[in-house]
Amino acid sequence: MTPEARAAEFDAADPLAEYRARFTLPDGVIYLDGNSLGALPRSTPAAMAKVVERDWGEGLIRSWNSAGWFDAAARVGAKIAPLIGAAPNEVIACDSTSVNLFKLIAAALAMRPGRKVVLSEPGNFPTDLYMIAGLEAQGLAARRVAERDRLIAALDGDVALLMLTHAHYKTGALHDIAALTRAAHEAGALVLWDLSHSTGALPVDLNGAGADFAVGCGYKYLCGGPGAPAFAFVAESHHADLQQPLTGWFGHAAPFAFSDDYEGAPGIDRLQCGTPPILGLAALEVGVDLIAEIGVDRLYGKSQALSEFFLESLMAHDVVLELVSPPRADERGSQLSFRHPEAYAICQALIARGVIGDFRAPDILRLGFAPAYLSFADMAAAARHLADVLARDEWQRPEFRERAAVT
Repeated sequence: MTPEARAAEFDAADPLAEYRARFTLPDGVIYLDGNSLGALPRSTPAAMAKVVERDWGEGLIRSWNSAGWFDAAARVGAKIAPLIGAAPNEVIACDSTSVNLFKLIAAALAMRPGRKVVLSEPGNFPTDLYMIAGLEAQGLAARRVAERDRLIAALDGDVALLMLTHAHYKTGALHDIAALTRAAHEAGALVLWDLSHSTGALPVDLNGAGADFAVGCGYKYLCGGPGAPAFAFVAESHHADLQQPLTGWFGHAAPFAFSDDYEGAPGIDRLQCGTPPILGLAALEVGVDLIAEIGVDRLYGKSQALSEFFLESLMAHDVVLELVSPPRADERGSQLSFRHPEAYAICQALIARGVIGDFRAPDILRLGFAPAYLSFADMAAAARHLADVLARDEWQRPEFRERAAVT
């Protein structure tokens, strides 16, 4: 049976197939980059039009109260919470992932006086490492351990914080949140998890693992749109001791008292800084609601099936590529990454055919599987296109080899 015939059978039996119609996808496009920017939910434009035309246009400043703008960050955060195994009062939707990393790294250091080391790994997402570097002026010392099986051994008495990404952005390899969190706590350190490539795609149980802090992105699997607000998690047990360095007015206990002196808001609200981006939160809320309706466990099950079927389809076309993602589906995120010296040109050749994946320097072709809107037919077709690109040496065309600034 051909991959196309098998795909038709799988799609006919897929309980999530109906959700594809809830997203806007251009004709002739197979979108394998939802792990960079999620597709547009069809209900997002109407939701944003309501905020713009009625709440802003008619309600004007009254909408901070009448339309719930003031509580939007906490409301959306509470909706994200069950997707990551957190309580509603432990998550806030605010700022960017980078800003939230900065805040929580600084908070962790304040909670572990006498310890100055933040432990991570080389090849972590760049902004995570950059935020560590940005705090070195405060006395922080960065330590990176390349071998994952040596991370636990590196947790000595100097480490204040272990900071890792659950699903690696380039390979999709997963860390064991529970095991590493437990090891860090046994060493007296705190843990900060970056869930940007996990939230909305993989089951995560922060409270079950005893996690301290986490951050995540709103524009990937949560489909909140480009530049969507991120989110931050702080375990309730740390709320009383939470000191964040960006003491902006929306993190104040009484922002509209306009006091000269800062007094942090109770609980997770203290992590807010400036005025929340209401338009961005409105778009994010639509995506979060839709992903929650589908259910993360169901999404993860389909994601695993999609990636396995894609690999089988490549084999049916006799395609041989070096897989840098873990071979087992339960050890990787919702993606497959392949190494090839001409990965950039191959990616561009696929895009020209309507198969949108992405390239990660220096030599990685990365294909994301967002199961909310991808079909098994997409997998069969994408595998066929990739086989054709390689067999016909399409990647050698000059227009595909000239690198653009953004891919």
